[in-house]
Amino acid sequence: MDLVVISLEAWDGVWRRNQHLVAGLMRRDPDLRVLFVEPPTDPLHAALGAGQPRLGRGLRRGPELAGVGGDALWLLEPTKWLPRRVDRRVDERWARQVLRAARSLEMTDPLLWVNDPTGSLLVEATSWRSLYDVTDDWTLAARTPAETERVVAQERVLLDRCDEVVVCSPALAASKGLSRAVTLVPNGVDSAAYLVPHERPLDLPAGPVAVYVGTLHGDRLDVDLCVETSQALEGTGRLVFVGPDALEAQERSRLEGAAAMLLGARQSDDVPAYVQHADVLVVPHAVTPFTDSLDPIKLYEYVASGRPVVSTPVAGFRDLHDELVVVAEARSFPSEVVEALRQPRRPSAAAGPARAAATDWADRVDQVEGVLDRLSARGRGA
Repeated sequence: MDLVVISLEAWDGVWRRNQHLVAGLMRRDPDLRVLFVEPPTDPLHAALGAGQPRLGRGLRRGPELAGVGGDALWLLEPTKWLPRRVDRRVDERWARQVLRAARSLEMTDPLLWVNDPTGSLLVEATSWRSLYDVTDDWTLAARTPAETERVVAQERVLLDRCDEVVVCSPALAASKGLSRAVTLVPNGVDSAAYLVPHERPLDLPAGPVAVYVGTLHGDRLDVDLCVETSQALEGTGRLVFVGPDALEAQERSRLEGAAAMLLGARQSDDVPAYVQHADVLVVPHAVTPFTDSLDPIKLYEYVASGRPVVSTPVAGFRDLHDELVVVAEARSFPSEVVEALRQPRRPSAAAGPARAAATDWADRVDQVEGVLDRLSARGRGA
């Protein structure tokens, strides 16, 4: 079987949902071949900002994966040459790059897995049997009117024309399931990684630390609250962020000016060490319709660690009944984090991994495998 995955994230050392699920599927089926389409590079945008311009790496073999054959995974990183307001056919050019790559791999009738709504163009341009995997409700994100209009139109195509729709959260099941059947496949955790103790990372500062693990993004993080929390921790501990940095320059400067420590992205294999050695794990997220649509992977990682947690009342955490989890409104969040460092709750050495075993990525792979089996059974495209 061949599978084309249109991903919102690159295949790199920071594993997200797509990589866990796709790798699990390839390990089970030695005949499965995957073309994993990464977000395009945007050299002009990078040149105008603080980034380093570069071209996309095009079509190439994926990295070696334990239990996966060398020809199973292929990556495609296109290049976006001009912004949409200048090149109105930029998405069409992207779609043609994907089709050329699939043809070069002799994928004549693959299954199509769409995570990035731009994949709607491939749903319209081909007869490939298709799956829409909804992990974020980008129609609710704070974007320009033109961008919101584009995403709404793309999602309308996906919900109307995809053969299967998978969602990661109950909120998405409710909203996207209003007009069609959807399958709920939540996120998960590599529970085995939390069954063994890890040494304290050398770059964690000495003394008590409140740790956030995940991508730093203004759509999720309440930057004002993060600044207040870091300032409140002065003399008690340090607020540390571990994960890819997608913040605006001003947001990053404010956090660093408040003495927060931004360590940047870390390999997924290294993340359990940071989680296990946090004195308290924090979720200073904004509470918005967009964040209410999410099923945070950190929810499962935090619970697996058995460490104390302080979270704003966001989806997942606010519904978690756990003695180690404190849910606090923004006004009391900083003081709750300070209190958690001064009066640490006694973490459980076994309860976290035991709970995590029920939410392992392997169980999620089972669910997605069932969806793909249904998709495959629909018959070959014309």
